[in-house]
Amino acid sequence: MSGYDTRASRATQPAGRDRTAPRFIDSVALIAGREITMRFRSKAFLISTGVLMLAVLASVVLGSIFGAQESTAKVAVVAGASAVVDGNDALEAVAASDQDEAERMLRDGEVEAIVAPAASDPLGITVIGLDSPPTSVVRALSVQPTVELLDPAATDPGLAYLVAFGFGLVFFMSALTFGTTISQSVVEEKQTRVVEILLSTVSARALLTGKVIGNSVMAFAQIIAIAVLATLGLILTGQRVLIGGLGASVVWFIIFFAIGFVMLAALFAATSAMVSRAEDIGSVTTPVTMLVMIPYFLVIFFNDNPTVLAIMSYVPFSAPVGMPMRVFLGDAQWWEPVLSLVILLATTALAVWIGERIYRNSLLKTGGRVRLAEALQG
Repeated sequence: MSGYDTRASRATQPAGRDRTAPRFIDSVALIAGREITMRFRSKAFLISTGVLMLAVLASVVLGSIFGAQESTAKVAVVAGASAVVDGNDALEAVAASDQDEAERMLRDGEVEAIVAPAASDPLGITVIGLDSPPTSVVRALSVQPTVELLDPAATDPGLAYLVAFGFGLVFFMSALTFGTTISQSVVEEKQTRVVEILLSTVSARALLTGKVIGNSVMAFAQIIAIAVLATLGLILTGQRVLIGGLGASVVWFIIFFAIGFVMLAALFAATSAMVSRAEDIGSVTTPVTMLVMIPYFLVIFFNDNPTVLAIMSYVPFSAPVGMPMRVFLGDAQWWEPVLSLVILLATTALAVWIGERIYRNSLLKTGGRVRLAEALQG
């Protein structure tokens, strides 16, 4: 409340001094600044942000580890066995003059195995390991048939699933975390009647706008931080090749999320204003929460279904996940993200207008739950 005291005291001055009342933009800036400050002081926010950052970093590191498992195996090749190793992309041959030199390299950890000639073996070679069978080398030397695909996938299915999971998780966690924070803030101010003091100084529209902008800035900053962390992780773990493929989709995700969250934040604030007790928040915000959860589950289970993704990319509440995923897969034409963004902008404007009306008409009504029809009519 300290952030509001000076402005509130000015509002209590005589009518002849109304010129000292804060302008709309000043009120919005004041409220938004207070929301940002409160988020930084919230342990729940800091913990949830840390957990989300660790989850993103862990996914990058695990991807690097699993990718490294498919790296080229280094083997010592004794004279006479080079023919079976030459041209094998899965093996890196290190020439050894004799068996003794090859064993020395193996014991020193310079190679993973030894490939040596063996007259008694039907294949004419033998593979020697140190303390366990070198299965990766044996697999690389195995004779494998030629594999052809009738409809080869443009993107690796495993990578596509990880990207879908990442987009869905970040959208779900950020939107739900900040949406819940807005709801609790609205009900707390209403329950303690602090809102009555605030409305004597600023308008309900300024109060709602400040809350939405403040939390949107924090959510947007969190997404930027996650993107930067993921990029640095990819660079440091030698996965630079993924950055080029993810670049465009991540940019679109940030743009769609920034706009989509404004829509969700307005709805969270509006629905929360319809109740006066923290215990009732869940009952009124459930429909908005479902709008956050459904895209997460859809993109997880249907990330390989072009029809479902196409529908998701044009539905405003799922477009922040569906359209970036289609951009990553290369299924979207250049104009589709633009069209989807226009639809999202129009829907966001409508949601903010409806949300502001519900918020303004419900904020000073205490006691039981305000009916939706009553909140819309005023």
